[in-house]
Amino acid sequence: MAAAAGVVLSACTSAPPQQQPAPVDTGPAKQAEAIGNGGVVASVDPYASAIGLEVLRSGGNAVDAAVATAAALGVTEPYSAGIGGGGFFVYYDAASGKVSTLDGRETAPAAADANYFTENGKAIDFNEAVSSGLSVGVPGTPATWDEAARRWGTKPLADLLKPAAKLAGDGFVVDQEFRSQTEENAQRFAYFPATAQIYLPGGAAPAVGSTLRNPDLAATYDLLARDGVGAIYNGAIGAEIIAATNTPKTVPGKTVRAGKLAPSDLAGYKVEPRDPTHAQYRGLDVYGMAGSSSGGIAVAEALNILERGELRGQPKVDVLHRYLEATRLAFADRNRWVGDPTANDVPTAQLLSQEFADSRSCRIDPAKAAASPAGPGDPKAPAACPAPLAPAGAEGNEGHNTTHLTVADAKGNVVAYTLTIEQTGGSGMVVPGRGFILNNELTDFNFVPVTAGVPDPNLAGPSKRPRSSMSPTIVLDKGQPLLAVGSPGGATIITTVTQTLVNRVDLGMSLVDAIAAPRASQRNGAKTEAEPAFLAQPERADLEARGQAFTQVKEIGAAAGVERLPDGRWAAAAEKARRGGGSAMAVNR
Repeated sequence: MAAAAGVVLSACTSAPPQQQPAPVDTGPAKQAEAIGNGGVVASVDPYASAIGLEVLRSGGNAVDAAVATAAALGVTEPYSAGIGGGGFFVYYDAASGKVSTLDGRETAPAAADANYFTENGKAIDFNEAVSSGLSVGVPGTPATWDEAARRWGTKPLADLLKPAAKLAGDGFVVDQEFRSQTEENAQRFAYFPATAQIYLPGGAAPAVGSTLRNPDLAATYDLLARDGVGAIYNGAIGAEIIAATNTPKTVPGKTVRAGKLAPSDLAGYKVEPRDPTHAQYRGLDVYGMAGSSSGGIAVAEALNILERGELRGQPKVDVLHRYLEATRLAFADRNRWVGDPTANDVPTAQLLSQEFADSRSCRIDPAKAAASPAGPGDPKAPAACPAPLAPAGAEGNEGHNTTHLTVADAKGNVVAYTLTIEQTGGSGMVVPGRGFILNNELTDFNFVPVTAGVPDPNLAGPSKRPRSSMSPTIVLDKGQPLLAVGSPGGATIITTVTQTLVNRVDLGMSLVDAIAAPRASQRNGAKTEAEPAFLAQPERADLEARGQAFTQVKEIGAAAGVERLPDGRWAAAAEKARRGGGSAMAVNR
């Protein structure tokens, strides 16, 4: 009885059991690394990576998978990419051993001139320019998908759009990263009824764990699958893009600046095949994207500067110091010389030369950081350690929320593809009834000349492409693919790709660890942006003693890459933590 009484007493006096809240569904699981023998996909999003992987499983090649993955990112990463934007596509063809590139950058209206972003002789407010029709360039992404699929793919574009159309119709589970990005843009999204209808359901950012559907985008993908991308460049969707840009639909009491797009701007758009940039680094061949991106040029120059001096086995602080100084100099030259090559005399070959890099590397003092802004060199007349030219201004206005994907297939074809709509959420304007956000890429132009008396290669102009920093990169070893990598992050893309390559090649990290390592981004500024983990390293004190100054930022970039392993299999590598972590997936046969 005593025992029984004890049980009754315990039952009577204990607190009632607490009901545990049901776990919130945050969508498919993410993983930062995957290894397989039948191809790999790395992106920031598991829905998109899974779609690319299924294309590989069904017999598609790396180009097919890249296009399908990109279309899916237009659904789940709509604030970073989509058919309202543009990008750069780098492809290695295993059969020919050739690296090719496509410039799918957006273009300014023919009506644009050097005063496009000025009023009464002064630059207009940057934020006012972003959320406006004035910032919208002719989208290049749909034409890039079409061109890549026709040139190198094995499946028609219509088939590659179907999985993304289904994803848009069925919806995806909202995670914290998506909700946070929506909250950060909620005020300006609310200006545009078509945007708020999709991304502010009930007037607020969608809850984590809820399902976000975009039937308008599903229908748009279906239309493109049926009628081709001509529906954008010569058809009904194009007319609606022009209407949304030139007469933006806003809530009562709110007006934004109108754009100047014309039907001829869309009809005349062309994806530009360009020769890739090329540098040799530690015996490897590094290929990237030439103008209108500055990415391939600046990454190559930084590596060429670092080439004259061994980093392997050196103290880590020396490696970091030299990396920061190399990118400082590369940005000085990029800011002065690089713009749209169809509108500027860009000395690409000279900027890529080892001779020019050698003339610049002598500016690096191993014991002391250079003052910024450092002046550029003259690539057209390199000499032995000449005095630099007058500083040529700042890096520009590039937004950080681009996206990148990398794919390799079982035959060894490789794609590195970076695409964007510029700022997080682009212009903020969804084309009514079409479900996609228009870019604000034209704000990548400098609004006014940066330095008086110095030619500025990045002012707006008729049909001109604004300078970019996107740096999709493919590295070959003795003619065979070794790795490919890229990242979002605006101008920090250049430093992220450079640092990742130094981590992998010089410091011997695995690709996934090279991507995860703490980052710092020196872009010819008085201070270097650095992540908290970078600043927590013991080398910080020595770097600061050498004159390196830092400002802390939450995170830099969100890289994704692939690497061919010694046994012939492929490894896909994505972020472990940045932007909520990335998604690496592999086919095993």
